[in-house]
Amino acid sequence: MINLDKIEKNIGISFKNKSLLQNALVHRSYLNENPDFEYSDNERLEFLGDAVLELIVTDFLYKNSKEPEGILTNFRASLVNTKMLASVSEKLNIKDYLYLSKGEKNSIDERSKIGILADSCESIIGAIYLDQGLNTAEKFIKENILINFDNIVKEKSYVDYKTYFQEAAQAKLGITPTYEVMKESGPDHDKEFEIGVYLNEDLISVGKGKNKQSAQEEAAKNATALKDW
Repeated sequence: MINLDKIEKNIGISFKNKSLLQNALVHRSYLNENPDFEYSDNERLEFLGDAVLELIVTDFLYKNSKEPEGILTNFRASLVNTKMLASVSEKLNIKDYLYLSKGEKNSIDERSKIGILADSCESIIGAIYLDQGLNTAEKFIKENILINFDNIVKEKSYVDYKTYFQEAAQAKLGITPTYEVMKESGPDHDKEFEIGVYLNEDLISVGKGKNKQSAQEEAAKNATALKDW
């Protein structure tokens, strides 16, 4: 069994019912290799944590921002997306305590890693809520997730650049942007994509990312910064 003292120290919470925290760390792949393990996987806690997280983030944004509903939705998406939650788990070293199958540990690619870490963040939030209630869950979320809000606003990372560029291109030129993969590099478990965004036959800008979606988003972001298309 995993010693929970360090992870409790990392997240700043001492659990009354430590089995809840233990359960929050069990990925379903571990049970495939250890079917008699005393805990179930963490997916029910993840389901609960997702709802708690959305409620607290939505309440915070409603009370602390005067932006309209559409912008608030973008703010929330930036705060609770997979990349953000995975970064919280990374910061708290959650990955060092997860119950994963040997195969998952050995073959995990970047996309799967991010998903597993994000899910574990939500399952821990669910465990905190069950163990100590909404106020403690809110404190954890404020200290680890909502702390990023000012930076998101400053850097405009809440902007959906693909939608923004598409609307701008349609309004200005009546053209819908298209995206094409220009280059793939790296091994299968750690690929990098280079994608171009086009208006008709004209290449407007290029973006890179660990998956096609992030590369497209960067290409669109770079396109919105240009003045001559």
